[in-house]
Amino acid sequence: MSLPFWASIGTLSLVQGVVVAAPVRWPPMAILDSARGRAWALVPAGSVVVFIVVVGSIGNAGAQALSYLALGAVPVLCAVAFLFGGARPQPARALVAVALFALAWADTGGLPGQAAAVVLTAASCVTLGFLIAGVTPARALAVGIVAMAAVDSALVISDLLQHPNNVLNAAHPPAGLPRLQAATFGTAVMGYGDLFVAGAFGGLLALHATRQTRLMGAVAVAGLAVAFDLLFFFVDELPATVPVAAALLLGAGWQRYRGARGVPIEGTIGHEVAGDGGRSGLGMR
Repeated sequence: MSLPFWASIGTLSLVQGVVVAAPVRWPPMAILDSARGRAWALVPAGSVVVFIVVVGSIGNAGAQALSYLALGAVPVLCAVAFLFGGARPQPARALVAVALFALAWADTGGLPGQAAAVVLTAASCVTLGFLIAGVTPARALAVGIVAMAAVDSALVISDLLQHPNNVLNAAHPPAGLPRLQAATFGTAVMGYGDLFVAGAFGGLLALHATRQTRLMGAVAVAGLAVAFDLLFFFVDELPATVPVAAALLLGAGWQRYRGARGVPIEGTIGHEVAGDGGRSGLGMR
């Protein structure tokens, strides 16, 4: 018996919130600082455009190449997330990625296998999100996240994203290996970019906000995503990047409002996005 769509998409929406909240501590911050620049803010929206171009120009071959790329990169990035997911790096935790991959491969059509694949994909986005947040100024990355949601929405509304998504979702590696280029659970599918943008928002909060603000951001993303899912009663496809961008904008707006009323906002992402302070004024934890 297949899982109902509402439960399937609701679970994936909650996963977006978990990606925002998931902890990761990357020790060699000096390496990230050396690569720091505003141009990285183009990556979120640019990834959507590149995906459309690649799949649109070479079709199934492009989608197949992306499935191979995900098959190789996602488990490694997942292992990194588990390795640095605690107070100190512990190599043994990275083996969780191996177990998840084995389960996803052994049970590709079942819910346990799909859940393992979703965790692999989500954890890889936690790593990528932290990395891009480490090399991108906070305000620039915030703009990049909103830009990605805008591009994603425009492509969905114009019906330019549905076909490439279908082609990518149909691509699969040989030998029954798991498809990690998107998150599939039950009867719902969420694109890799939808989890990546949540990871970018989570990385932004991890580096520039308090733990409490990060948890509030995660709850906001999950709540907005679940509410956004109600639109599936009227349409077949939605840009799941929108709840993440909406949570960011609501948070920045709330902090601007508090600042206008004279409430201190240091230590929150709103100080960087809504104000004009620098990274050094954000009370990094």
